[in-house]
Amino acid sequence: MRKGVTFHDGTPFDAAAVEWNLKRWIGLEANNWMNSSRLYAGTDIVDDDHVNVRFKEPVLGLLQEFAYVRPVRLLSPKSVSGDGSYKAPVGTGPWHQATAGNEGSAFERFDAYWGDKPSFKYLEVKVLPDSRGRMAALRAGDVDLIGGAFVSPLTATEAETLKGAGIDVVIDPGTTTMIMAFNTSRVEALRDPKVRKAINLGIDRAAISQVLYRGLATSTGNLFSETVPYSGKRFDVPRRDTETAKSLLEEAGWVGGPVRQKDGKDLAIELVVSEEQVPGSRSVAEVIQSELQEIGVTLTIRSVDHASRHSDIPERKFDLAFFQTFGAPYEPFGTVVGLFLSTYDNGVDGKLFIDPEHLDPLVLAAMSAPEGEMEAALQKVYDWLHDNDAIAPLLFVPGIWAHAARVKGFQSPATEYDMPYENITLAE
Repeated sequence: MRKGVTFHDGTPFDAAAVEWNLKRWIGLEANNWMNSSRLYAGTDIVDDDHVNVRFKEPVLGLLQEFAYVRPVRLLSPKSVSGDGSYKAPVGTGPWHQATAGNEGSAFERFDAYWGDKPSFKYLEVKVLPDSRGRMAALRAGDVDLIGGAFVSPLTATEAETLKGAGIDVVIDPGTTTMIMAFNTSRVEALRDPKVRKAINLGIDRAAISQVLYRGLATSTGNLFSETVPYSGKRFDVPRRDTETAKSLLEEAGWVGGPVRQKDGKDLAIELVVSEEQVPGSRSVAEVIQSELQEIGVTLTIRSVDHASRHSDIPERKFDLAFFQTFGAPYEPFGTVVGLFLSTYDNGVDGKLFIDPEHLDPLVLAAMSAPEGEMEAALQKVYDWLHDNDAIAPLLFVPGIWAHAARVKGFQSPATEYDMPYENITLAE
């Protein structure tokens, strides 16, 4: 432990506090998607400043996992109630929480912080669910910074509008992927790989990138970008090929037109979108709707709010839906386990694709593979997803940020879970 560090409430940051924090998450079955939890063997306090954490075998990416935002925490032992339930966020970082509510939170600089301290004393985080509201607040001077692919996303069109108004805009490549999911448990047609492949080939990814990000996003056929560790070999980006798509549907028994039928049923599917989750997704859905109509597929678009999506997706109440991978620092196993392993409950995030018989064994093998075999084991997962057209990767999501003129020194954060206050100074 770094000597002389205290929590915001004055409690020493020592070996006993670290052991207490570890026991709140490590080794629990719910966290076994992390190798550090799955392979945990015990903890020993050496002295006030040293803890030994033992594992059944070497843990690949141990320090990366220990840097996760969830479930890893280093809280003051006094930050919980007597029954162990969470009471207040009391950490060791450069900010301590002053107030919190549904409309936002306020933080005050922790002047006893051991590291570099922020240049400003107060930080306010406002909850503004609507992107137009965020833009208006920025232009009015009510907020200084908005953006990111996850926290407060902006579309490229919105970024252009802000740039035209003299607002500074910053774009980074990001570490997340936008993917369209197929729910084979709800629609019989989607259980056929030929139908999934036809839909994959019926989509124009360049058009989607143009609609959503004005061409700023890179189209892909991969689950992960090359910025992600163990992201696998590069697959070709599927090119729109309506003739091949039509032939595949014919082979699958879907014939006729303008809407194809099989056994007297129309080839009709539903795409669930949430503007709050992916701004601009309704427009993308309309592009896909038009494209699939050309190959004889009727696509209905159902728009839902954020809360409804968080209930519908885990309950598999969709035919098609847009997902985003978790991004750094959770990859590759955050997505591979969380979004594909059928036996792992990941709450509101739901599943991109599940196949207990064929996919689960590959995911489990990758999780348990030793370091020298990890890359090959993960590649088998990627190959299976690709060969079976289990998912439709669309594009790598760029991070778009916008900030007020008084914000100086802004740099895009390393992950979507980092608060981008570092290096910022505020001009008077």
